[in-house]
Amino acid sequence: MNFVEELKQKVLAGGKVTREEALELVSVPLEALSQAADELREHFCGDRFDLCTIVNGKCGKCSEDCKYCAQSAHYHTSLEESYPLLSTEELVKGAAENKRQGVLRYSIVTSGRKLSDQEVDQACESIRAIREQVGIEVCVSFGLLGEEAFRKLKEAGASRVHCNLESSRRYFPQVCTTHTYNEKIETLKAAQRAGLSVCSGGILGLGETMEDRIDMVLTARELGVKSVPVNLLNPIPGTPYEHNPILTEDELRRVVAIFRFLIPDGNIRLAGGRGLLEDKGGRCFRSGANAAISGDMLTTAGITVQRDQEMLKGLGYTVRLE
Repeated sequence: MNFVEELKQKVLAGGKVTREEALELVSVPLEALSQAADELREHFCGDRFDLCTIVNGKCGKCSEDCKYCAQSAHYHTSLEESYPLLSTEELVKGAAENKRQGVLRYSIVTSGRKLSDQEVDQACESIRAIREQVGIEVCVSFGLLGEEAFRKLKEAGASRVHCNLESSRRYFPQVCTTHTYNEKIETLKAAQRAGLSVCSGGILGLGETMEDRIDMVLTARELGVKSVPVNLLNPIPGTPYEHNPILTEDELRRVVAIFRFLIPDGNIRLAGGRGLLEDKGGRCFRSGANAAISGDMLTTAGITVQRDQEMLKGLGYTVRLE
């Protein structure tokens, strides 16, 4: 029995993959790794697919210096649009359209370090209206909030909080200097204490190593994260990462497969940058990934929900509606 098969059997029996074992997967044959990861996905998660969409609920002029982001006020990019938190009417309208298209979860994402108390109250009004009028699940990505704010958001009807780790603890200071890794971790823990589920992953192609990627997911696993967004860097002109090379499809497949071994019962979610792939993620969805963000991203074009649903049906998936 080869190493990949041995490790797969260990996971099927309830064992956890160690850091050292995950690093060994970096050099095993890709096709064998992808097949084993897909088998783990099928065993732990079946053929149900988790599809969500995001809305840029507050855009631009962000105080943080994340080196990948077009919305950071620290860089001069082609993004000129800037607006405050969207109105309840606008957010409800967007939620209803996504619900009509068969999307499970609608995620409201805002720029800035965190929403103010007044903005949190406004967001709560919008979430209540979405839940009452539309019924779609609501996820929030409102920055580095505390437990009290998260309790308000949960009471309003939000069910999940998103806050990406972005990379490993070691590499994160190369990505952002205006907030810390500990602040991100505390945000996720505060959301959990408030009774919300959490979603946290990162971006590939920031200059990090495979060790950084694995360490990021090990941190997510320690935190009990079951939804792991996998973003592929789309280099934005004007940002410090504008000349970073884009990962190949095979590199992404390997990362996705390793993440499946590390969190076998989770949603490994292809997110930003998926449109850069020739097959829009199809082969990754047979290498361990079982979730995606559909539609447009925050500042870049994405893939339509209809196109995603057609592709997923062809792959044998059933898109979750509840």
